[in-house]
Amino acid sequence: MADELDFAPEHDTPVPYMQRTRDYYLTLGYGNPYRWAHYIDVPFAALPKPLAQCRVGLVTTAAPYQPDKGDQGPGAPYNGAAKFYRVYSGDTALDHDLRISHIAYDRVHTSAEDSNTWFPLAALRRAQAAGRIGGLAPRFHGAPTNRSQKTTIGQDAPAILARLREDGADAAVLVPNCPVCHQTIGLVARHLEAHGIATVIMGCAKDIVEFAGVPRFVFSDFPLGNSAGKPHDPASQDFTLDLALRLLEAAPGTRTTVQSPLRWSDDPAWKLDYSNIERLPPAEIARRRAEFDREKEKARGARQAAE
Repeated sequence: MADELDFAPEHDTPVPYMQRTRDYYLTLGYGNPYRWAHYIDVPFAALPKPLAQCRVGLVTTAAPYQPDKGDQGPGAPYNGAAKFYRVYSGDTALDHDLRISHIAYDRVHTSAEDSNTWFPLAALRRAQAAGRIGGLAPRFHGAPTNRSQKTTIGQDAPAILARLREDGADAAVLVPNCPVCHQTIGLVARHLEAHGIATVIMGCAKDIVEFAGVPRFVFSDFPLGNSAGKPHDPASQDFTLDLALRLLEAAPGTRTTVQSPLRWSDDPAWKLDYSNIERLPPAEIARRRAEFDREKEKARGARQAAE
């Protein structure tokens, strides 16, 4: 009957990242399932003036390339040594080598070759040149991917707010990558909105962002690591950013989600792979547990050095 009605496959829905990651880490042997941030009340700040007169900031969870921290290139395995634990800032007038090896993006279906898919600085420059935005803030800011919601809310979000205020930003575009990144960015967006800076998130983990509760969200049904558009496809990247800018202008109120009409591919089977414990044999589960423990130790060392 479903075939006769030309229904889509049942799995062609947004990936359930919260449930997948919960089941994944429980199966790897880590107890005490992670509690994701969840709010009902959501702050909302309207643009203070037309977008063509606004200065727009950029917040990312990508990390600056560190040559002494091991493999961080396309296809690199998860690299805990490349993590960062303090908010950092960079000059938007310069080009930057930002990478995502330090987080759990979709390494099966994402090449990680084109940083414009997770760091839309070039697209924002084009929007500025076209007069779509009044200006680009002089700095972008990196948000640490903290599993500790307390640290994100009490330390990182206020630091980003202070820097955006120093930059004279009227609004901010925020771009996460991994599952926890989406929570981090959601919490930062909430803090910015509560203090008068309008925000829009461009992301791929719909359940995590909407569960946290944010004002504006552009959802791309793409593998993690492609929140800002398809790789090597400037038209896709510009289109995705324009969706975000239009949402900044036109959201009628809080909890407004717009789904991009772009498709990753005609075959939605990629949605079945990410952290899907049902697709992993016991030997692979054991290998991943050992790998994760090793990388946790590297990350712990990097955190201690940062502190």
